[in-house]
Amino acid sequence: MNPKIDDLEQYRKEVREVCDTYHQAPMRDEYVFCTDEKTGIQALEHARPAKPMKAGSPEKREQEYIRHGTTGLIASRDVQTGEIVAPMIRPTRKEKDFVEHIENVVAQDPEASYVFVVDQLNTHQSESLVRFVADQCGIPQGSLGKKGHSGILKTKKTRKKFLKDKSHRIQFVYTPKHCSWLNQIECWFSILCRDLINPRASFTSIDDLAYRLAQYIEYYNQHLAKPFHWTFKGRPLQV
Repeated sequence: MNPKIDDLEQYRKEVREVCDTYHQAPMRDEYVFCTDEKTGIQALEHARPAKPMKAGSPEKREQEYIRHGTTGLIASRDVQTGEIVAPMIRPTRKEKDFVEHIENVVAQDPEASYVFVVDQLNTHQSESLVRFVADQCGIPQGSLGKKGHSGILKTKKTRKKFLKDKSHRIQFVYTPKHCSWLNQIECWFSILCRDLINPRASFTSIDDLAYRLAQYIEYYNQHLAKPFHWTFKGRPLQV
């Protein structure tokens, strides 16, 4: 909750923008999503079956486990409904992976307007993402310039400015650096860890882990999804 702040006024402005996006979401005539990646989800299998609890004795688990590797999850959470949309379960989170996820979200209602709350990871300000937004908004690709040399694509700063443009049908709102806790998807990742990826869980393979992740998300959307009551307004919390 105490990030390194270089420009306090800019920091406060960015925090307020994120919080205002959440508070205004129910009144917006557009989709508002919180998007991020959860990497390094381990498929750990307990080496031996747990001994069930009985009267006067808690459940006992063997401390040894078998590693089956890791996978990752790219997900978007609908701020207005709480549902997890277009989840992608795969080990990589490269530029093309993130753009593919955004494409999948937008494809569910191609003519609608979208706001995505994301952190400042470089893949969230990429050339591919700019080109996708430009294509969706009818902006000629030739007007974007060249990455590293000119125009909108020149630097992360110019690409970020383009992606934040409120006049676009697809817009991105960025949390300040080291403030990913402002992204509601992080709250949901915490729920996912408590419910599924916890010390009691045992996965026999990467495929088993991926299957159970997908099943959990489907169950969550059907029975548990609801909007968060976001009370933080950008002001420092008082003790």
